Amino acid sequence: MWRESRYRQAMVSDGPRRAVPDAAVARLPVYHRCLLDLDARGRETVSSEQLAELAGVNAAMVRKDLSLFGTYGTRGVGYHVADLIVDLRRELGLTSSWPCVIVGAGNLGSALAAFGGFAERGFEVVGVVDIDPQRIGQRIASLVVAHQNDLDRIVADHVVLIGVIAVPPGAAQDAADRLVASGVRSLLNFAPTVIDVPDDVGVRNVDLAVELQILAFHEGRRDATPADAVSPTDDEVESLAGAAVGVATDALEESATA
Repeated sequence: MWRESRYRQAMVSDGPRRAVPDAAVARLPVYHRCLLDLDARGRETVSSEQLAELAGVNAAMVRKDLSLFGTYGTRGVGYHVADLIVDLRRELGLTSSWPCVIVGAGNLGSALAAFGGFAERGFEVVGVVDIDPQRIGQRIASLVVAHQNDLDRIVADHVVLIGVIAVPPGAAQDAADRLVASGVRSLLNFAPTVIDVPDDVGVRNVDLAVELQILAFHEGRRDATPADAVSPTDDEVESLAGAAVGVATDALEESATA
């Protein structure tokens, strides 16, 4: 539903970017996701209090974060949702699509490659590579899994700057080395292990097991005792999966900002 007005497009410039604290940068993708949800529901304006509630922060933090790039809202009205989406996309470097390549075509890599929600957030998966002969040549959505040896060509053909590592822990460092050698400068690492990269390469680590454990911690602090516990409903399982996808997309947006 969101569209840039011609007026807002004219206001976007390629001037010097403002310095934004890392903590604020980490919150911008969350605001962006909340605003896209509001826009999809037809909301035209949102107050700092409403956005803060959706993002899980306080209103003063929202106002301070948005003021860092000159967005202050209107007293009695709040923020115009469509305009604020434009501002956040500019700050997050999402004014044009970012091509990404995924290393690893297993369950996680395939799910990420098939996920249609990345496009509306400014990312395009242009390639998936693997070393397993049984996976090479398989089709995932509109992509065909290529051999890992084709990584350099894919990166060069599409000018890829963001790479996604979705391989087992033991193969993560090799995947990172290959991505860096091919020219990729931002990595999103789903492998539950630490990878070593040059200082000029940005890395975001996403451990889905840790994220699920955090959700389980909060679930465990609800009123239900173990004796009262029941199996999760389909909606609850979908909520957990959605949270994992949210972590992935937010991390991609932060990679684009780096």
